[in-house]
Amino acid sequence: MPDSSFLHWPFFEDRHRALAAKLEAWAVANLAHVDHHDVDAACRDLVARLGRDGFLQHTAPGDSDAETIDVRTLALVRETLARHAGLADFAFAMQGLGAGPISLFGTPAQRAAWLPKTRSGQAIAAFALSEAASGSDVANISTVATRDGDGYVIDGEKTWISNGGIADLYIVFARTGEAPGARGLSAFVVEGSNPGLSVAERIEVIAPHPLARLSFKQCRVPAGALIGKAGDGFKIAMATLDVFRTTVGAAALGFARRALGETLARAAGRRLFGAPLFDLQMVQGHIADMAVEIDAAALLVYRAAWTKDKGAARVTREAAMAKLYATEAAQRVIDAAVQLHGGDGVRSGHPVEMLYRDIRALRIYEGASDVQKIVIARSVLASAES
Repeated sequence: MPDSSFLHWPFFEDRHRALAAKLEAWAVANLAHVDHHDVDAACRDLVARLGRDGFLQHTAPGDSDAETIDVRTLALVRETLARHAGLADFAFAMQGLGAGPISLFGTPAQRAAWLPKTRSGQAIAAFALSEAASGSDVANISTVATRDGDGYVIDGEKTWISNGGIADLYIVFARTGEAPGARGLSAFVVEGSNPGLSVAERIEVIAPHPLARLSFKQCRVPAGALIGKAGDGFKIAMATLDVFRTTVGAAALGFARRALGETLARAAGRRLFGAPLFDLQMVQGHIADMAVEIDAAALLVYRAAWTKDKGAARVTREAAMAKLYATEAAQRVIDAAVQLHGGDGVRSGHPVEMLYRDIRALRIYEGASDVQKIVIARSVLASAES
């Protein structure tokens, strides 16, 4: 039985606890056997089921400016799904990240056209920001969107795009040239069926999920595809990541909790030298370290989520701390789980072996750990100088 005592921390309300219980029951019934042999089909199926049963409603509530995304809800959902199946967490998260710019900054027409579809699971969303030479350095984007009559023409490439190849809509960030660097970027809605968009390469990674390099060649979009104003792209990207970066830490937390649960079962059931593995003091020490890491990560994750939900304009520092610590701590927790499982820990398909592959990418995407340290350090310095 997973530890749910954290749900009684003051960060949460009754609606969060009710959602956590509902989703836990759904995950037990739906995620016991997720097929990883065809990840495209699996993700389509997971998005459809999450939409059918109402959980994607939480990814993009913004039918009006008065509605806001509840980050604690996103984090709780991601933590729960990740604990059960990493691919289910991926499917949920990408719907949120892909629809996030429309939910936060979209026009009424854009919201009406796309949010009902992404929330119901009828349309799969993707967030196309990264390029070969501009992963963490967003201001270095080279994909260009040129004004042409009553629309724009996009040319360039994006890479490491989650849901690449299966998405129905892509939020594409491109240079429109209003000013140098970050101030000259804009965000556009590009339909997956656009003839100017093609999949240049499918990318295979250690924890399989739909991932691709995309090519844009004379990709024409109407003026109504522009999100916000021309030149707002960097602001839109950073504000979206500000919301969803915290939830990456929540997913890591879910992976770590699963690793601890598997380890406790192993330590209680495995006998060594005539006694349960748990009786060894070294094993107890590892488990204590794992539990501390998990609670510390949870405190940082839900502090960041609570701070954003209570109206903070930006939570850059809090989100960076949550993402950095939770992902690095989860890597340590899962590594300890592998070690305590012995040979079974590296057996292909074993839960802790899958967790070992799942966690590694979280320390890179949406801002690598070293980049988060820079963000945190600059924030600390700015506070000291003010």
